[in-house]
Amino acid sequence: MSETVVTVVGGNLFAIAAQYLGDATQWVRIAQANDLSDPVLSGVVRLVLPPVDPAATGGVPNV
Repeated sequence: MSETVVTVVGGNLFAIAAQYLGDATQWVRIAQANDLSDPVLSGVVRLVLPPVDPAATGGVPNV
């Protein structure tokens, strides 16, 4: 399976996780996949999205 990549202009990882992963609390998975610690994005950002995993839980990353 190929990875999913999206390009966004600003925004936040909560909204992206809700849209693409179906759960805003999974923003941390997107952050980890892209080596980010802040869920707020500025400028044009290219993000690699992890696969949808209904068993995954959200939370605060250890950074």
